[in-house]
Amino acid sequence: MKKLKYSLYTILISSMLVNAQESLDFGKKKEVISPEVKGKDVIFRLLAPEAKTVKLQGNWDGEAIELNKDKNGVWTFIKNDFSPDLYTYSFIVDGVKANDPNNSYLVRDVSSLMSLVFIDGEESANYKVQNVPHGTVSKRWYTSKGLNENRRLTVYTPPGYENSKEKLPVLYLLHGMGGDEEAWMTLGRASQILDNLIAEGKAKPMIVVMPNGHTSNSAAPGESSKGFYKIDFMTPDVFSGDMEKNFKEIINFTESNYRVKADAKNRAIAGLSMGGFHSLYISANQPKTFDYVGLFSPAILPPDESKSEIYQKINDKLKTQQNNSFKLYWIGIGKTDFLYKNVKDYRLKLDEMKFNYKYVETEGGHTWSNWRMYLNDFVPQLFK
Repeated sequence: MKKLKYSLYTILISSMLVNAQESLDFGKKKEVISPEVKGKDVIFRLLAPEAKTVKLQGNWDGEAIELNKDKNGVWTFIKNDFSPDLYTYSFIVDGVKANDPNNSYLVRDVSSLMSLVFIDGEESANYKVQNVPHGTVSKRWYTSKGLNENRRLTVYTPPGYENSKEKLPVLYLLHGMGGDEEAWMTLGRASQILDNLIAEGKAKPMIVVMPNGHTSNSAAPGESSKGFYKIDFMTPDVFSGDMEKNFKEIINFTESNYRVKADAKNRAIAGLSMGGFHSLYISANQPKTFDYVGLFSPAILPPDESKSEIYQKINDKLKTQQNNSFKLYWIGIGKTDFLYKNVKDYRLKLDEMKFNYKYVETEGGHTWSNWRMYLNDFVPQLFK
């Protein structure tokens, strides 16, 4: 009887495991290790014996690289001398893009899912989870009367926030045109950067609020009542001025729901690309609101057809902002960024106005590699 009960129990547990883990493959298959990281070298492999061509495309190079096939049908490529950083890549198999089936780590950028590989080193140390106290990341919904909808944002609170009564400064951190309220957490590694900088004593504990900058989407794809729609890079709200006009609602929500210091010297705003554009115009239209502004590879001017009052008389608004004596106006751009000339022209304008700003120029282009670096540089300068 005991043996029967044991057998039935074993069958029941086995059945539950199979049903609960639908994606498990219990069949025998050749083990392929990919990517295999050896210091700064990485070996990429793909088992595809029937494929005619396999290429590798990564964010470290614009050109796709052809892989070589061995007698077992494994395609291989070795990439030497990676700089410490976070990289994304995909295979192209007979012209069809595919993720690495041997790599469980994926990340979404706009509508693309890509495989992820991390190269450890001094430069990337703050991008990984270290054995330090960790903050809390939450998804919050707020009501926007101006946009007539409930909208979602991501909020980082530093280690110990829940057990403290201390009021903290706030960084409002904005994403680019292809992003949403999840982008800085997934691609930007914002929580890891904040955790590590705070643990090292290089940054003050702060709250970081990351809203969705697309007013035609209330939340990240599939996370709202809009459902499962085709993800667009250029949404109709871009350059409408709606994000800038209604940003005060985000500040009000934050200051009503979190213990924050509600004055300019304890508020910062920063963003990448479109988020840099938003940061520029939000801070210029609210010149007494932020003492710290960060523009990471920012778009500068709206298209000529944009009539929003938010974008009008920008020189006058910048002059007012300048007269309010902010503490830091930080601009960063890569040398090969397609927005480099726009930023250069903007800097010439600021120079003519004797507008005080800090400028950082790096290698590379319009990339997360640069934006993570900028955040890592910008945050320690806040709330001094």
